[in-house]
Amino acid sequence: MGNRTLCEFMNSCECHPPVLLRGWKIRWIFMRQTFPALSKGQVPMLLWLLLLILELAPKAFIRLTPPWSTNFKGKTVTLTCEDSHSPAQGGISWYYDDILLKKKSGKLQIRNSGYYKCKTPGSSLSDPVHVEFLSDWLILQASLPVFEGDDVYLRCQGWKEEDITKKIYYKDGEKFAVTYDSGFIRLNSASTNNSKYHCTTYVEGLFGMWKESSKALRIQVQELFPPPVLTASPSQPIEGSPVTLKCETWLPPQKSDTQLQFCFFSGDQALGSDWRSSSELQIPAIWSEDSRSYWCQAKTVTHSVMKRSLKSQIHVHRVPVSDVNLEIQPPGGKLIEGDNLVLTCSVARGTGTITFSWHREGTIRILGRKTQRSLSAEFQIPTVKESDAGRYYCAADNIHGPILSTLITVTVRIPVSRPVLTIRAPRAQAVVGDVVELRCEAWRGSPPILYQFYHEDATLGSSSAPSGRAASFDLSLTADHSGNYSCEADNGLGAQHSDRVTLNVTVPVSRPVLTLNPAGTQPVVGDVLELRCEAQRGSPPILYWFYHDNVTLGKSLAPFGGGASFNLSLMAQPSGNYSCGADNGLGIQCSEVVMLNFTVPSRSKITPVTVGVILGLLSILGLAATAALVCKFRTQKKSGGISATGTARSFGTETQESTHFEPPALMELQPVYSNVNPGDRDLVYTLVGSIQHTKEHLVNPGDRDLVYTLVGSIQHTKEHLANSPRLNWKHKGPTVIYSEVKKTHPDDSAGQASCRGWAHEDATESYENVPSTSLALYH
Repeated sequence: MGNRTLCEFMNSCECHPPVLLRGWKIRWIFMRQTFPALSKGQVPMLLWLLLLILELAPKAFIRLTPPWSTNFKGKTVTLTCEDSHSPAQGGISWYYDDILLKKKSGKLQIRNSGYYKCKTPGSSLSDPVHVEFLSDWLILQASLPVFEGDDVYLRCQGWKEEDITKKIYYKDGEKFAVTYDSGFIRLNSASTNNSKYHCTTYVEGLFGMWKESSKALRIQVQELFPPPVLTASPSQPIEGSPVTLKCETWLPPQKSDTQLQFCFFSGDQALGSDWRSSSELQIPAIWSEDSRSYWCQAKTVTHSVMKRSLKSQIHVHRVPVSDVNLEIQPPGGKLIEGDNLVLTCSVARGTGTITFSWHREGTIRILGRKTQRSLSAEFQIPTVKESDAGRYYCAADNIHGPILSTLITVTVRIPVSRPVLTIRAPRAQAVVGDVVELRCEAWRGSPPILYQFYHEDATLGSSSAPSGRAASFDLSLTADHSGNYSCEADNGLGAQHSDRVTLNVTVPVSRPVLTLNPAGTQPVVGDVLELRCEAQRGSPPILYWFYHDNVTLGKSLAPFGGGASFNLSLMAQPSGNYSCGADNGLGIQCSEVVMLNFTVPSRSKITPVTVGVILGLLSILGLAATAALVCKFRTQKKSGGISATGTARSFGTETQESTHFEPPALMELQPVYSNVNPGDRDLVYTLVGSIQHTKEHLVNPGDRDLVYTLVGSIQHTKEHLANSPRLNWKHKGPTVIYSEVKKTHPDDSAGQASCRGWAHEDATESYENVPSTSLALYH
């Protein structure tokens, strides 16, 4: 079918292809609304294409002069064809009762009744105008053109107007107006309701009055604008995309200044604001639940004309979700306990309301779910714990079925807790040379953990625990290892320090050194001799023992280490070997032996007469002393013996108990003096006449009590005491000599005995000088 055939289809109009491609659109949606039963099989394919794409030019219109639709016969009416580019310039086509006239000018004068149409090169065929020429005596005229909503002017006109005095107007047979002149009446807001109008009058003549009626008239009201057509762009939108609704209608050129308003509806609900001047409505995003019928209304501002479109169904297409992806913040899925885990689920494509859900592998419970109109959603796990570690995935669904993302591994690292340091030693008290184990353990913390060990602030070493928990460090102890120990645990998430643990390393005492003060001088009776014992090494407290010829003099405690002293008051000859011992619980150490030579002070000579007097007096006193001594021993068997006169610094000398004994039976009666302090030791002072008697009666191996003997004569004393290496007598007069028989005490410790180490001598030689008053009167 060519252009000619198309033109013939369009009322056999002249063919102007450019014109056919401009103007108002006739769309399939309008055809479907108008003719619901129409199908593709009933319309030729080319007509379908025409209905879909054909654009019609705006209509031309006809203007009448005079502007009355009804005239008396014989009158002339001038028709003018106009379009939007009025006045028209040549090429005008006129039609009389659908017959093309030869007239080509823009104006046409007519005298015949009928329907007239015109067309310009830039317009389509105008609406028909009916002009009627009547030979009646009374006619009813209506102004042309008349559009919907316009005011219509009606005029009742007689053949002889001067004979008419009253005119009555009727609408559909009912009187609605009366006039008494040749003027016209105005009808407000004309409408295409096909009402019939006529008028009547009474005429006065020579033969009286008669009634005249006009022919019924239908007012030719042209459509101001056609019912709007609602269109959607795009016509089949995808969910989530914007849609533009248009309420399409048009106004004739002669009414182009008329203002219209529009309103859009979805179902029974108005969209957007109320009435608007724009014929378009923009919907930012349309969803599948918005699939329904839509329609619009158009009206004039004066509300005189209002028209609504047919309902147009809009179907919104939903795109299934695809390419579901799960992202984790922080990236990589490596978190520290206490961090916030953010899971973002997104889709590359998918429209409408999407339901997102989050899952952890191995658990049935859904971690979270969100339904929203977006391509991504977030789910947060605040303050993650160790139990939150695992593999995560998400799912997205927009009614077409859930689509799963790939699995992403989440690891939760735990900072180390504060470690605990324990020290394991092979014994209760660590000693120099021991190997102790320093064990540092953090109860919580992701491996691997690096442990550092410290002594005070110095690093001892480090040890790694690949599987976490604890690590050990072996330390061989020296004297410098006493102090505070600590450890540190670090797995890269922050170091933690343990509490300090104190370790006291006990150092065995070194061999002590004994010094005598004053040194370098010969001591004499009455001097105070300081014995000082000091070990250069050894952990406090240190207990020092002092010995004279393997006999314990006393002991002294040094609670803070260092040395200790013992003060010895020289009451008799102290010549001999001195030593000391040091002990801090790890074994006693003995000093070297120090030799001491004693100097006896010179005495005045005693004449033989004086000696004889003294001996006589002593003989008398001896008898009394012997009797008193015997009585004393029987009543005070449990009293202590006298000790050497000495004091120890910071710790007193050891108290020793003695065993009481009955005095031995003397071969010769000797005077005995009980002149000692019975609170110290069991001492017996005996006055003897000869040295032989002294030796016989001093022997008492079972008790080893102290026996003091007064030598009767200076000759005997010198003769029998010269063999003693401990006495160096230079006196020639009679002298009182005190001797102490050596005695073993039960409270001596093995340590003391190890330092003493003296062998038992002959009982007859087991006595030595002790501090005492050195002189006695001889009578």
